[in-house]
Amino acid sequence: MSNPLNNLSRFLKTLDSYQVKDGKTFSLEHFSPDDDGGLGLDKEHGKALLADVKTHLQELQELLYANQTHSLLIILQGMDTAGKDGTIKHVMSGVNPQGISVTSFKQPGPSELLHGFLWRIHMAAPQAGRIAVFNRSHYEEVLITRVHPELLQNEHLPGEVNTLAFWEGRYSDIRHLEHYLSRQGTLVLKFFLNISHEEQRKRLLARLDIPSKRWKFSSSDLQEREFWNEYQTAYQDTIAATARSHAPWTIVPANQKWYAHLVVIGTIIRALHNLHQTIPAPAPDISRQLDNYRDSLLNEKSPNRRKLKS
Repeated sequence: MSNPLNNLSRFLKTLDSYQVKDGKTFSLEHFSPDDDGGLGLDKEHGKALLADVKTHLQELQELLYANQTHSLLIILQGMDTAGKDGTIKHVMSGVNPQGISVTSFKQPGPSELLHGFLWRIHMAAPQAGRIAVFNRSHYEEVLITRVHPELLQNEHLPGEVNTLAFWEGRYSDIRHLEHYLSRQGTLVLKFFLNISHEEQRKRLLARLDIPSKRWKFSSSDLQEREFWNEYQTAYQDTIAATARSHAPWTIVPANQKWYAHLVVIGTIIRALHNLHQTIPAPAPDISRQLDNYRDSLLNEKSPNRRKLKS
């Protein structure tokens, strides 16, 4: 059976339907976790396409690294079992590890709690020419703390917390940080791996039923599952408040892992391609030196070999 995707551009056009650049009319209910873009793509062909587009990502990363005028920040958010770790593994496996960093933001420690909630985020932002991947991020501070506001008691905050004004203030802080990063040349791409309640149940059962996956299981997974609706509301409000053209959200249909990987890598490739970067030319004085080095190597004589004394 031939691949229904004759070229990459056809697939990339489907990505528009998942991207949110303005949250005013955003509704999470309008995004299906089972969406496949209507392209008739199956798992076999999806994996083949993923392998193919990885070469495009490698080329674009090399240009990003060589030019050092832009950087890329990839933010992955999602419910437990949504596939954040797997997405990083499958999407970024082909890139040069020297040009990428992955930061997993766990619960902040005592020292981090003494700083503002964006402090550790800014410290992990990518350098020019590099890619940074955040496995969870500053958005935990308007998601998990929104569902469990008692956690705010540990953050040494003045005034009232867990009020409408408090959350609006945090959304504003996030928007300002991302706008600042954008003005500094950082592409900010945010992904919500959207799985269904039933799909999460299946994945949690797999962690219990398959011995090699049991290490992934935590009792907190079931505890947090009880707050499913609260988290959906928190994601709805967060995405609506922080989606901007310079820092868009992509609502990734994640019930099928292979399709989620395609959507993420396709979004990254398109964003990097839109930079229209080319291999930078060296300065004239550097070029002259390089030509001299080349001539020296071309005219180099082989050294005489000395016989070793027995």
